[in-house]
Amino acid sequence: MDEMEEELKCPVCGSFFREPIILPCSHNICLACARNILVQTPDAESPQSSRASGSDYDYLDLDKMSLYSEADSGYGSYGGFVSAPTTPCQKSPNGVRVFPPSVPHPPQAQHHLLPHTGVLPPVPRNSCLTCPQCHRSLTLDDRGLRGFPKNRVLEGVVDRYQQSKAAALKCQLCEKSPREATVMCEQCDVFYCDPCRLRCHPLRGPLAKHRLVPPAQGRISRRASPRKISTCTEHELENLSMYCVQCKTPVCYQCLEDGKHSTHEVKALGAMWKLHKGQLSQALNVLSDRATEAKEFLVQLRNMVQHIQENGVEFEACLVAQCDALIEALNRRKAQLLSRVTKEHEHKLSVVRDQISHCTVKLRQTTGLMEYCLEVIKENDPSGFLQISDALIRRVHMTENQWGKGSLTPRMSSDFDLTLDSGPLLQTIHQLDFVQMKVPAAPILQLEECCTQTNSATLSWKQPPLSNIAVDGYILELDDGNGGQFREVYVGTEMICTVDGLHFNSAYKSRVKAYNSSGVGQYSKTLVMQTSEVSPPSYGSKTLAEVAWFTFDPASAHPDIILSNDNLTVTCNSYDDRVVMGNTGFSRGVHYWEMTIDRYDNHPDPAFGIARADVMKDVMLGKDDKAWAMYVDNNRSWFMHNNSHTNRTDGGISKGATVGVLLDFTRGILLFLINDEQQGPVAFNTLEGMYYPAISLNRNVQVTLHSGLPIPDFYTPGESEAAGSVC
Repeated sequence: MDEMEEELKCPVCGSFFREPIILPCSHNICLACARNILVQTPDAESPQSSRASGSDYDYLDLDKMSLYSEADSGYGSYGGFVSAPTTPCQKSPNGVRVFPPSVPHPPQAQHHLLPHTGVLPPVPRNSCLTCPQCHRSLTLDDRGLRGFPKNRVLEGVVDRYQQSKAAALKCQLCEKSPREATVMCEQCDVFYCDPCRLRCHPLRGPLAKHRLVPPAQGRISRRASPRKISTCTEHELENLSMYCVQCKTPVCYQCLEDGKHSTHEVKALGAMWKLHKGQLSQALNVLSDRATEAKEFLVQLRNMVQHIQENGVEFEACLVAQCDALIEALNRRKAQLLSRVTKEHEHKLSVVRDQISHCTVKLRQTTGLMEYCLEVIKENDPSGFLQISDALIRRVHMTENQWGKGSLTPRMSSDFDLTLDSGPLLQTIHQLDFVQMKVPAAPILQLEECCTQTNSATLSWKQPPLSNIAVDGYILELDDGNGGQFREVYVGTEMICTVDGLHFNSAYKSRVKAYNSSGVGQYSKTLVMQTSEVSPPSYGSKTLAEVAWFTFDPASAHPDIILSNDNLTVTCNSYDDRVVMGNTGFSRGVHYWEMTIDRYDNHPDPAFGIARADVMKDVMLGKDDKAWAMYVDNNRSWFMHNNSHTNRTDGGISKGATVGVLLDFTRGILLFLINDEQQGPVAFNTLEGMYYPAISLNRNVQVTLHSGLPIPDFYTPGESEAAGSVC
């Protein structure tokens, strides 16, 4: 609660608010203080566009009324008097500079209240009031200070706060030296200490039904009174019953009938009260999270102070030991080096302590605002709450934004990235200096940029923000997706890498480290990346292939290849055969895909099958030892691997035909289909490793790919002779 106290003090007098009023700029001020800082202006200089009762005012005119002092950072009120004497500014107890009235008030105005009446005296005509916080000025209308709404919510919070700080209540029945009261009886309206309660108020008989409460609660219930019905500042006999959405203020029935709000959108007061309370609560939740982060950040900064001190002492001791081990010629240099270390030490401490101080002040302000807002939410006065809710919500958002990105990041590292090199010869002692000889720090994986797609994984990393150690390159390591040993998959200077050809439905552990001429640094945190799950589901009696959708890969295709239809349709601009592969590799499971012949001219020999990543792209598929394929014309087909042709089979293709490829890693076989019928026996077996779907064709052929299909009905994975003999 102590942090909230600044929220409850007037910016002029520095004391707790007494009869606070709300200015159009949403700031608060005591009613008496408002009268004290009024400035009377001539009729000709009155900004007619600025009225006390309005929610909007002309800032251009207000700028004419407010002048900022370059000498003292205060402000003055310009009244238009050519020969007006200079009035020195004063500073209120809370640090806000204010000016006393430039025009003397009548004698009775100096006492705030008229004698024997208890009311404020009339405000002089053409009075101007300047907000002591934002320096915006406005001219009062005929109602004077009565044109400003009273902040009853703030007044209630101040009253509760003062009650909580008041002295302990005393027993009312002790005859000598009253002891501190421990309970209050709500029916008897008496405060008791424990001995007096046992003697005068036993818990039996009729007194057993009396309700005893703690003294503080009893004091509040004593002072509690029914909620005052808010009245309109424009029509004092009317109660506030609605809320003007455009003006953002409670209004009465008469305002809607004949006032300036008659054409505005209005809503029920209770509904808007609940809505704004909800908005303030939501904003407080976000701010509360920021405050929690700030507290944790302060702990981190305080720990950094200790680490800096420990590292500084350790570094100095090491430096002294090295310098003392050198000959006398090093002693002249030793003092300079120690001075540099001490200066670096003090610089780091200064930066971190300054950040601690700054963050502590911000956290105190944030906590105070939070406690004040929580007390405001407890108020049950809808109109009073709505008068200040918008301003509080804006303040909460502004305060939350102050804890934005970068404010909770240390400005200084606690490490001393300097090492004394004692290797140079004696004649080079005069050039002795600090050099960086540390290995790089562990890189930080950027989780927001790391992702997997089908069986590929992309990882991104960066150096720690406070590290200034040179890095020559990075080493990325992955395991085998099954908890095995890590292996290097990338070495280079880039800080992003995509690894293709991983197993489906596998969890790969990845880590990265940096290196330079001094050695290899520590590993980053280990990141687990899950590739696409493609376990074969069942549909009735039919078993589906691995659901792995893919397209043709333009990056690895021969330059003569032409792709369209989102890389699903392929042809070629050359009469020679050219190879294109799929963008996904397979190493386990059962996979089936088909290709539809869209165009087939002059009886060419397209080849369909699978290939390694380094297959030759400018010859027919199957000509080298990196591809396993079936090439087919309009009458017959052959299987081909490493330029070996086998298993000639009758039956060819034409426009509209469909060629299917089935790859079964559970048996290590590959077979082909034409128009849903198996073409020849099992084409190849003992297949292991990583394979990519592939096709070779020339300009006389165009095909369209269909991936992720169910396997044919006749084929059952795992049966030795389900698809014919093995060649």
